[in-house]
This record gives sequence, structure tokens and C-alpha cells, in this order.
Amino acid sequence: MIRIALLGATGSIGAAAQALARAHPDRMRLVTLAARKNADGLLRAAEEFGVRRVALVDPAAAREARSRFRGELLEGEEALIRLAADPDVDVVVNALVGSAGLASTVAALRAGKRVALANKESVVLAGELLARVAAEGGGTIVPVDSEHSGLHQLIEGRPRGEIRRVTLTASGGPFLRRDPSTLGAVTPEEVLRHPTWSMGERITVDSATLMNKGFELIEARWLFGLDPGQIEVVIHPQSIVHAMVEFVDGSVLAQLSCPDMRLPLLYALSWPERWESTLPRLDLASLGSLTFEAPDPARSPGLAAARRALAAGGTAPAVLNAADEEAVGLFLARKIRYVDLVPMVEEVLAAHTSRGALTLDGIRDADAWARRRLLDSAGARSPR
Repeated sequence: MIRIALLGATGSIGAAAQALARAHPDRMRLVTLAARKNADGLLRAAEEFGVRRVALVDPAAAREARSRFRGELLEGEEALIRLAADPDVDVVVNALVGSAGLASTVAALRAGKRVALANKESVVLAGELLARVAAEGGGTIVPVDSEHSGLHQLIEGRPRGEIRRVTLTASGGPFLRRDPSTLGAVTPEEVLRHPTWSMGERITVDSATLMNKGFELIEARWLFGLDPGQIEVVIHPQSIVHAMVEFVDGSVLAQLSCPDMRLPLLYALSWPERWESTLPRLDLASLGSLTFEAPDPARSPGLAAARRALAAGGTAPAVLNAADEEAVGLFLARKIRYVDLVPMVEEVLAAHTSRGALTLDGIRDADAWARRRLLDSAGARSPR
């Protein structure tokens, strides 16, 4: 029986974790839950699973919920750190959205926990720092992203000297076959119609620009100790092959599964074991064919921006993430065009200079600077 702290309990990954807890009551138990401000969803889950300790980041939501909850209700971002380091927890599922998940990832790793990590911002912002903290504290990250879960399954325990390159796959998003010259007129509604996955708004927009795949490239570098030049991306519209590894002898191994986020989450929770499940199985004959192609730079500007941030190192990935988050928000609010999104992020990245050793405070400062710079730039632009 593993005891789980579920941070981000009311989002899509949180819902998947709850579904797995229902399916495996003899193997896993939710002992603490946290959400940003969805008090109703959090309290429903607490009641269903008998959880007596919860946290809400938003103080107003916490005040409103306190009278309705008979257990211990914590509030604020410090509460996430307390839950992540709780000695009564074996595994921390970090499904928080945004940079708020970083401090709790650090706390869990320092406490020697296994982190089932769905908060990719943690690794994008501070992959170098997390690798150091995990080594010092004895914690372990098992990624929940389908691509990194695939890589983990393929190369965990193998000497890195045996690996020539790894390949992450991308669906290509909603504009895979669209003429790039027409992208200036696309609407948020068009961007949010992802052909394969059901995800949150920001990650769906980032999937269209391939910024999300760029973030995953940064993650792979730090999660698996790879050189940036060893990591490639290919477009695979069917989203069945999630990752491939080419070894030095020329052999290539691939991880395949149905596009269902419950599977990589189950793997992260059950690792190093594998548990029986009733999740969807692949029927290769019914698929007919699997196709692959190189990304088109005109449709995937985020990928190049992420490579530049990774090459710059230091706090550059944190700047990339913060600027992108703000730019996506402006696009969804119809304040900038889709085609302006990545160029605005690149302007902020180009203006940034990393200084000193990578620390949490330095990351927070870079994050705040990038957000201000991006919003200032947006305010200075003439209406289109």
C-alpha cells in the first residue's frame, strides 16, 4: 500500500489519479490532497477517499471551505511544501500547474520521496537544480508526461554510454496540414481543438506552436542526463509511439500505448513494479499505419526557442516558461495574434542574461522579470 499526496487534485491529472485510486484500493491510498482554489472539487474528493488533511493555495477559497471541512485545512503555497515533505507520504503526485509546483517538488526530493511528476514547469525552470537536490536528498522523479514515461521505461537502469539518441514524438497539433501563411488569422477556439489529447488551455496552445515539445526537450535533458544534441523530435500524428531510443549498436526500441494519461500515471505510481489494469489496449491491426515526419519550422517555432534557452542555460529556461505563459494568456484573451506569440517570447529571451549559480530565488527573480518584460512589450505594441 503506497500513501499518496495528490497536489493538483482537481485538474485532469488529479482526476486520473482519483480514478486509479478507485481501481486499486488495495495498492494505493490518497492521504493528502491539494488544489489551487477549487474548494468544491477538493472537498468532494476528500470525502470520497476519507482524506483528513487538505490544502488550498487561494486564501479566500480556504476561508470559505474551512467551515465545511472537519479535518485539517491548510492554506497558501507553504502548505504545498508541508504536504510534499509529510513523513506519512510515500509518493507525491505533483499535478500542479505552473511555477507553483517547483518548491513542492524540491521539498519532496529533499525528503527522499518518489515524485510522480506531471508539473513539467518544475524541470523546465530548475532541471539542473532538481537533479542536484534529488542526488543529495535521495528522492526520485518518475515522469508522468507520456513521452518521458516512455523514455523512462526504455532506458531506466541502462548505462548512458549505450544510448546514441532519443526521440520524442509530437502529434503536430491542429495546424499540421495548414498553410503557415494563414496562421495570422487563427482564433483561440481553433488552437484549442487538439486532434488527439484533451488538456488544459495553455498546454494545448503550446502544443500548437510546439513550445510544449520544446519544454519536453529541456525536461529530457535533465531527467535522463542526456546531452541536448542526443534529443530529437518527430511528428507522429497518431500519438501511439511516445518515445524511441537508438542505442550505439543501431538497435531502436520504442514505447507504444493508447493515448491515455492514466497509463503513464499508473506506471509512475507502481514503479518499479507493474500493476494489472483494465486500461485500453492497443490493437495494432486496427491502426493500419503509423507515420512520422520532421517538424516544419514554420509551424513549430517554439521548438527552436526552447533549444536556444537550453543552450543558454541558467535561468534562461525559467524566462522562456514565464514569458510563454504570459504570451499564451494574452493570445487567449485576444490581445495578441497567434503568430506574435513565440516572437514576443523570443524577444524576452534574447534580452535576458543569466547570472550566478542556479537557485530558487534566482529562478523566482527571473520568472518575475520575464513576466514584466513580456507584458511591457505587449503594452508597447500597436493594436493590430
